[in-house]
Amino acid sequence: MSCILNIETSTNICSVAVSVDSACVFEKEDRASINHNEQLGNFVDEALSFIDNHAVPIDFVAVSSGPGSYTGLRIGTSMAKGICYGRDLKLVAVPTLELLCVPVLLREMVKEDNALLCPMLDARRMEVYAQVFDRTLKEVREIRADIVDIDTYKEFLDQRPVYFFGNGAEKCMEVISHPNARLIKGIEPLAKNMFPLAEKRIAVQKFEDVAYFVPMYLKDFVAKKPKKLL
Repeated sequence: MSCILNIETSTNICSVAVSVDSACVFEKEDRASINHNEQLGNFVDEALSFIDNHAVPIDFVAVSSGPGSYTGLRIGTSMAKGICYGRDLKLVAVPTLELLCVPVLLREMVKEDNALLCPMLDARRMEVYAQVFDRTLKEVREIRADIVDIDTYKEFLDQRPVYFFGNGAEKCMEVISHPNARLIKGIEPLAKNMFPLAEKRIAVQKFEDVAYFVPMYLKDFVAKKPKKLL
């Protein structure tokens, strides 16, 4: 039996979940509060009480590793590290952009076998953090800080359908007018979707050094100037 405490605070949503053997057995999320610090503490207390009351030994802590909000990720990472230190647990980092792909794949929202997935997190203006995967979650293009224009993803769109989703995607569809571009609305990074990726990393013993682990912050955004349109 494997029990994971999952923590996700990379955006304005604060969420915590407990998974046991590939099933989510507890979840809490808040979409209204701007105070992740206070809400996360309450959610974690409830999650740990649930775990202790059901006599399920907690094995790992998984935390969203970004990119994302500096404040949110800092709070989530600090909480995860504290639990790992206090209970002598191993830390698992789950990349936020990869996490966004989980509900898309589980709900079978992608129809074409050769389609690509492009999760996006909003940075500002027409800037996003984005990554490209195939349907098996194999990385096709690494994480980049993109300033989106009409040609940004043309090399992929000219070849096959590309599904864009995440809180940075909808604004980008205003300029990405390619017939192979697909938009999926309402996809958000949530703790209840973290366990498949956490279990994947646990299986190959991919753990983080609790003392030195640092998530990827949106404040580190570095991008090139967009091309001028003719």
